[in-house]
Amino acid sequence: MFKQLSVTELKELRDKGEDIELIDVRNPDEYELCNIEGKLIPLGELTDRFSEIDKSKKLVIMCHHGGRSMRACQFLAQQGFENIHNLDGGIHKWSLEVDPDVPTY
Repeated sequence: MFKQLSVTELKELRDKGEDIELIDVRNPDEYELCNIEGKLIPLGELTDRFSEIDKSKKLVIMCHHGGRSMRACQFLAQQGFENIHNLDGGIHKWSLEVDPDVPTY
């Protein structure tokens, strides 16, 4: 299964230099509007591209608000991934609680 990760917990992991793989499952046009440097694999491409994800790392899956990333987490769990975390509230919550310089949309 997978766990929820708050945006403040993600910031702490990044600040500590933890080796995580941040996967952004939004669409390319959303990613261009704003991103926090995650690897872009849109949800619609995940079934063809999940082999690009490093299973040995802690995975943090994110989208705009958390719905698409939750579906991505469920899919990855079915594919045998184990250390999966859904970013609760997505990039929108990141903008509100961690980095107001990241635009909201």
